[in-house]
Amino acid sequence: MQERYDAGAVERKWQQRWEETRAFKAHDDSPRPKYYLLEMFPYPSGRIHMGHVRNYSIGDVIARFKRLQGYSVLHPMGWDAFGLPAENAAIQHGTHPARWTYENIANMRAQLKKMGLSYDWDREFATCDVEYYRWEQLIFLRMYERGLAYKKSSSVNWCPDCATVLANEQVEDGRCWRCDSEVEPKELEQWFFKITDYAQELLDGTYRLPGWPESVLTMQRNWIGRSTGCEIDFPVENSDRTVRVFTTRQDTLFGATFMSLAPEHPLVQELVSPEQRDAVEAFISRVRKLDKLRRTSDEMEKEGVFTGAWCINPVTGRRMPVFLANFVLMEYGTGAVMAVPTHDQRDFEFARKYDLPLVVVIQPTGERLDAATMTEAWTGPGLMDNSGAFDGLDNEAAKEKIADFLETKGLGRKSVNFRLRDWGVSRQRYWGTPIPVIYCDRCGIVPVPEKDLPVVLPADVEFSGAAGNPLASSSSFVETRCPACDGAARRETDTFDTFVESSWYFARYACPDFTFGPVDRERVEHWLPVDQYIGGVEHAVMHLLYARFFTKVLRDLGMMRIDEPFTNLLTQGMVCMETRSCPTHGWLYPEEVVDGKCARCGAEASLGRNEKMSKSKKNVVDPDSLIARYGADTARLFSLFAAPPEKDLEWNEQGVEGCYRFLNRVWRAVYDNLETVRDAADSVDVQGEARILRRQIHRTIRKVTEDIDGRFHFNTAIAAVMELVNAVYTFEPKAQNPGVLREALESIVRLLAPFVPHFSEELWACLGHEGGVESAGWPEWEEAALVEDEKTIVVQVNGKVRGKVVVPADATQEQIETAALAEGNVARSIEGKSVRKVIVVPGRLVNVVVS
Repeated sequence: MQERYDAGAVERKWQQRWEETRAFKAHDDSPRPKYYLLEMFPYPSGRIHMGHVRNYSIGDVIARFKRLQGYSVLHPMGWDAFGLPAENAAIQHGTHPARWTYENIANMRAQLKKMGLSYDWDREFATCDVEYYRWEQLIFLRMYERGLAYKKSSSVNWCPDCATVLANEQVEDGRCWRCDSEVEPKELEQWFFKITDYAQELLDGTYRLPGWPESVLTMQRNWIGRSTGCEIDFPVENSDRTVRVFTTRQDTLFGATFMSLAPEHPLVQELVSPEQRDAVEAFISRVRKLDKLRRTSDEMEKEGVFTGAWCINPVTGRRMPVFLANFVLMEYGTGAVMAVPTHDQRDFEFARKYDLPLVVVIQPTGERLDAATMTEAWTGPGLMDNSGAFDGLDNEAAKEKIADFLETKGLGRKSVNFRLRDWGVSRQRYWGTPIPVIYCDRCGIVPVPEKDLPVVLPADVEFSGAAGNPLASSSSFVETRCPACDGAARRETDTFDTFVESSWYFARYACPDFTFGPVDRERVEHWLPVDQYIGGVEHAVMHLLYARFFTKVLRDLGMMRIDEPFTNLLTQGMVCMETRSCPTHGWLYPEEVVDGKCARCGAEASLGRNEKMSKSKKNVVDPDSLIARYGADTARLFSLFAAPPEKDLEWNEQGVEGCYRFLNRVWRAVYDNLETVRDAADSVDVQGEARILRRQIHRTIRKVTEDIDGRFHFNTAIAAVMELVNAVYTFEPKAQNPGVLREALESIVRLLAPFVPHFSEELWACLGHEGGVESAGWPEWEEAALVEDEKTIVVQVNGKVRGKVVVPADATQEQIETAALAEGNVARSIEGKSVRKVIVVPGRLVNVVVS
């Protein structure tokens, strides 16, 4: 054993050994209980960042811990490899997206291996591999057969910079989730997955996932957005058309005085009068440029335009003007809102602006509202008014009675509505999975026959940066024959949204070599569901919802049996760092600041707040540089010790130094005592300081086990090991108690193994063990070793701490009272006073009450 800890040499040695022995290969036929641990796979951008280091270190601790506990662990890694950045890189660097992607994969794989992550690399794949996406195309065909995939014209979210469509979930505050460009509406023919068929099941499932963070479940419930109410038809005056609304407030129907439509509503062009057409078209043009989220915000001014059409309130017979309103969206309900200005604030503001009538139909208890003097809408409970036979009823009770009335009269029906909309999966770009569809002028839409799969991306595509889909420019790809009639036909040139690939990859990891379908049902049933999934909370209503949907689809297609893909979910926090800037050169990298000044011009560098590490703000740390200086184990240890995994981690160079010093301290503790403990026998029956040290050993084992297992309190687990290391350094009778000392050192090494694996393996071998640390298993604590000989009891006088006493662990209450009253400070505090009562809280404290 070397006297000095050489992290680089140690890590190279063990990484080579793990690779040679395929130490982390998962065996499908293992008799041990299975444990499937998975982190969200990365996009191959070319370099890993500290967020990767943290995320994958968290997962590796759990995977290694479970192996040590005797589980058969599946811990795979792969690449979410399709996407627009590869196309952009191809344009910028004059290369092909495939070449750029696979070169990046090679770089990042090498970086991940340097971290010592316990992946089964035999199961690695990239979603851009033909052997992966060919099965995705088959899944699409099966979905198409069942009506779960369909094409329609729709208003879509269009990113002009990416030149592609975005799903609703990919629009954040009106901007593209990837490039931050302002999103525009556009009418296009698009492919959709019918996720709405699973809306209720997806919602119900959120109440059966106790291992998920409640915040994620709440976000999914809100996104699915189930509402119970009524669908009501409002006849259009002088027409056989009706305007259908969905409302949860049928109790306010008698107060509806006008109709508000979304500018995108399909009836608009039929309803608009010639006199109003120009005004309506101008309004539509202006509103469609607005961000949809902004349109529905409370701060947005409520605006509209009269269409020139009228509809009839089905219960009052009132003529209601039909308006377009900027706050009504086609995505919610039916795209039409019966406006009740006295009981909805948006409608109230709109009615006041356009001088529309108000009718109060709910009166608050003990108050009488007058529509003419109202300054805001009444949205609270009350008694029905101006509502015919329902007057005097509590408005909540009236909801059910009015719903029954509408159904009886054929004016409406009870209904459940969901906010969730079908998933638009068409993207106008090259680097994605081709949608396996052919268009024939004679036969229409023709699915590619299964025998002709895969539909492979062509290699003869040029990436010039010109607008439009590069795939459409490849005649060799587009021009084909119709499978049905053999006539001239053309291929679909849209590719799948990349979230399609990530919606089922976790199942493919169970059987990446399977060549007869997307998944091998037997192996999928062995490994799935994923026992622990780890990733960012930002995927709550995109990837995580889509993965749940796809799992149910694959179940219904007979490919698997499970209902949910992930039993437990951990959403890790971000890695944050202070920003630094120069008035001349803008953002600065940490190394560009010397003694608080810009190294380029000498100007004072301004320190900003801790923010998520970002290349654009240069508050980043290169993992390769960190590993080269301190070693991967130090990088792992800091990322695990600096904060609980669900919290943001604030980067601190001193913290990294501290972790490196700690590992050196452990190394020296083993090195300095190696001769003492080399042939030491086990020591169980020991006394004095050795007994105290052994008690701490087993307390630490219990603490670390409980902190890792399910709780993931890695920071406190590491802190407990640090305390045990301190105890070893202060343990004086080392030579007299080599057995206890050996037990302490071995326990430290075994407890650190999931966190710093190379380091632990090296020390385990130095302690004389031929098998790896994993072969020793996870240490178990002995209850007998935890039993205390003595207890320290806090003594209070009238509730104030006055001293402490040490008593035998089995001391009686009378013995504890006697010791407490005899303690020096306590005795002085009660001198000359009357002891009224002595309260003993067993094992904790004594309170002496005096007067």
